[in-house]
Amino acid sequence: MKKIASVFIAMLFMACTYTLSAQKVGYVNTEIVIAELPQVKEANTNIETLRTQLMKKGQDMIKELQTKYQELQAKQNEISPLQYNEQLEALKTKEGEIQAFEQDSQVKLQKKSEELLQPIQEKINAAIKAVATENGYAYIFDLAAGNILYADETVDVSALVAAKLKL
Repeated sequence: MKKIASVFIAMLFMACTYTLSAQKVGYVNTEIVIAELPQVKEANTNIETLRTQLMKKGQDMIKELQTKYQELQAKQNEISPLQYNEQLEALKTKEGEIQAFEQDSQVKLQKKSEELLQPIQEKINAAIKAVATENGYAYIFDLAAGNILYADETVDVSALVAAKLKL
């Protein structure tokens, strides 16, 4: 009977130790959090406004270029081949400028997105870290992206792995 009681106590002790060492894990769906933030809606509106302005300017540039090509085609027989080629080259240069504008527009949109959304992302990350530390979570996963947003540094085993590899 004493053996059974000893085994039972040992098993109970191991169960308690396992329970105490179990780490708290949580998750957050950042898509839902982001969708509810008014700052994100405002930032997206600003980005969309810039996108619309840049697209309109690009479309105007293309329309102007098309008009000039049509005008050049219409007067092709009225001007010398040398003048025609010079004007055609000028239009091709303008075409290159439009392509450069389109690439520059993409860069501007990307920078604007980063400028407006980075502080919001930092605010969300700070809130996640605060929730994790206040509530004792060792890990918080992002359900939307499938990655770790927070990890308690006290459970980092990198040094142990390096030691095991004799690094």
